[in-house]
Amino acid sequence: MSLPAQIRDVAHLDELLSEPTPRVVETLGRLDGDLLILGAAGKMGPTLARMARRASDAAGVQRRVVAVSRFTNAAAEDEFRAHGVETIKCDLLADGALAALPDAPNVVYMAGMKFGSTGNEALTWAMNVYLPGLVASRYRTSRIVAFSTGNIYHLHPLSGGGAVESDPLNPFGDYAQSCLGRERMFDHFSRAHGTPTCLIRLNYATELRYGVLVDIARTVAAEQPFDVTMAAANCLWQADANAMSLAAFDLCAAPAVPLNVAGPELLSLRRVAQQFGELLGKEPFLTGTEASSALITNGQWGHRLFGYPRVGAQQMIHWIADWVQRGGASLGKPTHFEVRDGKF
Repeated sequence: MSLPAQIRDVAHLDELLSEPTPRVVETLGRLDGDLLILGAAGKMGPTLARMARRASDAAGVQRRVVAVSRFTNAAAEDEFRAHGVETIKCDLLADGALAALPDAPNVVYMAGMKFGSTGNEALTWAMNVYLPGLVASRYRTSRIVAFSTGNIYHLHPLSGGGAVESDPLNPFGDYAQSCLGRERMFDHFSRAHGTPTCLIRLNYATELRYGVLVDIARTVAAEQPFDVTMAAANCLWQADANAMSLAAFDLCAAPAVPLNVAGPELLSLRRVAQQFGELLGKEPFLTGTEASSALITNGQWGHRLFGYPRVGAQQMIHWIADWVQRGGASLGKPTHFEVRDGKF
């Protein structure tokens, strides 16, 4: 993969974010049958679906790639179809909705609720626990790759290098607790029915319109205060997160297998802010004092299995700085990576 010095526009960005690795082409070439992506219209879903389509085509496999979402934005639905991904408009929590969906031997589960969970705890638990139980039962004969989060580990000592898959889980707050509930539902049905399942503990996918690095860059560019208390983070180029998640079909087993999908570098948020300051010609307004723990995960097992990420942190930082300077598009959705009390 040849990396450009600059990402020109959104079309160029989405092309890069959906470029499959050779491993993804191999994995989807081995899979039989169609691929159903539930909750596909979020931040990662569109480029993951497009990557699955491109990889299947490159492998010479005839399959449907079907994106399922409420699709409140008609233009977003059109974008899926323009790249060979079928769409189904569906509220997954509605009575009878799952039964009406097509059978599929391969399922990616991406639905969930995070932002706005505080004050809306009942819907958070319905989306993050009840719905996964329904999906795991409905698709008990499928292979399932289900998205989870590194939040279920909670804060980890900086000196430890990040939580590994075998570490104890310590979710804090309704959001993280409900995400552990989501994992428990998929694991229960995996054990009960022998459903091959992989749980993707993501932390954090980043592109130019969204992500921890984007939040820092835009804060520095606007000369707003930046709190360094969280101290550090993992950031993974979204194309690499997409690729690892699709390759994770090779890991699906019963009981369910957890996989950390995380960037390899433990980034000092103070140093990242300072670097954005240098690139953007701004003096960062840093506040707070670094804590001795952060929400960090260790993704080395996934890197050994599926290959080292194609894009490193320094490349992401330079791309993002250039994008922000040129007034590039933003999704307008802060990650709230700095939250330490579990309230989202």
